[in-house]
Amino acid sequence: MSQGSGVEDYAEFAAARAGHLYRSACLLTAGDTHLAEDLVQEALGRIYVRWGRVSRVGNPAGYAQTVLTRTFLAHRRRFSSRERARDSLPERADAGSDPSLRLTLLDALARLPAKDRAVVVLRYWEDRSIHETADVLNVSSAAVRTRCVRALARLRELLGEDLAEYARP
Repeated sequence: MSQGSGVEDYAEFAAARAGHLYRSACLLTAGDTHLAEDLVQEALGRIYVRWGRVSRVGNPAGYAQTVLTRTFLAHRRRFSSRERARDSLPERADAGSDPSLRLTLLDALARLPAKDRAVVVLRYWEDRSIHETADVLNVSSAAVRTRCVRALARLRELLGEDLAEYARP
């Protein structure tokens, strides 16, 4: 593969995956769109450096999600003592979505510890198995199960009676 071809392949991959990575990053950051953009850029930069190897992997999209999640967790470890004010919401909501539901869920996600939030996003947004989630987070399957139970219980506590209302079609 020529140098130009690799760059073109990477550019095509990045363009195709950036939106999905951004949506996942928004969930991981509980709605902090600026941090989400930074995390996606950092993850894509890391992938670009290793694109020769990554492009030969059977699932580069899964690899990208793993890099994004690990980048988020590393960022949380580096800046865990700082508060982050949120003065704005995403520029536009999805058509047909309920803005109050979105805000309520983002607020509930923001109240979860970073690793619990990562487990919820990977398991229920990315629809990954317990084993896949454990691999991404470098923890045991039992730790993922424990975090899932704890995170879902906390979300139920935070959402209270409204949870049933949000689950209705």
